[in-house]
Formats: sequence, C-alpha cells, structure tokens
Amino acid sequence: MSLDLATVIRVGRLARLALSEDEAEKMCGELNGILTFIEQLLEVDVEGIPPMTSVVPTTMKMRRDVVTEGNLAEEILANAPLSERNFFLVPKIFE
Repeated sequence: MSLDLATVIRVGRLARLALSEDEAEKMCGELNGILTFIEQLLEVDVEGIPPMTSVVPTTMKMRRDVVTEGNLAEEILANAPLSERNFFLVPKIFE
C-alpha cells in the first residue's frame, strides 16, 4: 500500500495540520516508508508464538484483596486549597 500526495494532504487537513506542499511531499515519503515496514512485519509468521508483555518472563505479584483504611476524606482534603462537602474545588475552565 502506498499513499499519494493528495491522500497525505487530505489526512493532514483532517488532522488539522497546516502542511505546505514541501512538507506534504516529505510526509508522503515518510508515511510510505512506515507502511512498507508494516507490510514487512505482516509477512512474519508468528503462528504458535505466545504473546509477550516483556522480553523476560515475569509474573504479577498477587496480594490479598482486602479492604484497607477508608473514609479518610477529611485527611485527604486537609491540604487541598479549596474543598466543599468532601470534594476538591477546582477553577472553572469552561464558560
């Protein structure tokens, strides 16, 4: 799969990027290089290989699921600059 200049310009516009003609041409080459690499990766046979989250096999440490300290709203809000009825008050950012 390869992208033409018109497609790159359209995708740039959809992403709200103001690309000049030179930038769009450079981006076209870079994106086509990325797509070529992805196509190479898709050709690799990974049948029978288990998915990994790390190069080194690890196991998650388990802990008992027990209720610990709770109902500490007053202590949590003690350092808050503003609070009301056990909630943090933050400045309004939208009108």
